[in-house]
Amino acid sequence: MLTAPSKTLPRDEARRHLGLLHFVQRNPTLTGGGLLFGLMVLIAIAAPYGGTVDPQELNPIARLRPPSVEHWFGTDMLGRDLYSRTLYGSRISLLVGLCVATLSITIGLLIGLVSGYLRHIDAVLMRVMDGMMAIPAILLAVALMALVNASVQNVIIALTIPEVPRVVRLVRALVLSLREQPFVEASRATGASLWRLLLRHIAPNTLAPLIVQGTYICASAVIFEAYLSFLGAGTPPIIPSWGNIMAEGRTYVQIAFWIVLFPGLCLALTVLAINLVGDGLRDTLDPKLARRM
Repeated sequence: MLTAPSKTLPRDEARRHLGLLHFVQRNPTLTGGGLLFGLMVLIAIAAPYGGTVDPQELNPIARLRPPSVEHWFGTDMLGRDLYSRTLYGSRISLLVGLCVATLSITIGLLIGLVSGYLRHIDAVLMRVMDGMMAIPAILLAVALMALVNASVQNVIIALTIPEVPRVVRLVRALVLSLREQPFVEASRATGASLWRLLLRHIAPNTLAPLIVQGTYICASAVIFEAYLSFLGAGTPPIIPSWGNIMAEGRTYVQIAFWIVLFPGLCLALTVLAINLVGDGLRDTLDPKLARRM
């Protein structure tokens, strides 16, 4: 017996489209920032396939050429293609930003959980964190880089250390309010071990503010990596990064402004995208703000 074609699939698809449209309308900041950040990540991943050449290839005959069909972003003082160097430089900036955010959130979460729950070691840990926060982050990073060799790994470590105390203070404040909640007392009464209590019951309730904090750490790490490279204390000059490119081009800014312009625009767009994602996540995950929207 013949049956009428089912209309469930089109209805489900239309419902999904309406749900997506509703999400975009309610979260324009998060959507715009996510699309822009996704575009920057795509550019970084597809750098070898985006019409680029070897970013270290020298061509002194074509030095300081303005943007043209042959060299979209122009060339630098050594004749290197600035378009290729800018695209490859996005890999360094995004790698540093994401690694610093991940490491600082992970380390800060563990220390903050212990400090907030175990009051007898809280005073010692927090005095150490306060001492680290007393030094400006960029100065501490420069001092740490002065003690080691210039490399991407050392830049990640030098930028992670100043960010950990800020995460620790955030997690500690959350744990101090959560440790007296009934569900924590019930878990403690059932004989749950310390780490089970911290990781399974308390840590999940700190993830929402930590995700938002991680976006801001990622944005600041991208900027600080450019600072360090611009000052000559970051990644080695042989590695194309936005900070290195702008540092090399500052001498020629009056006659070849494009050397600083294009990496600076990419840096600004990346930081803007990450901050938009952070603002959107804050508005979405904060229940008080969500009720107002």
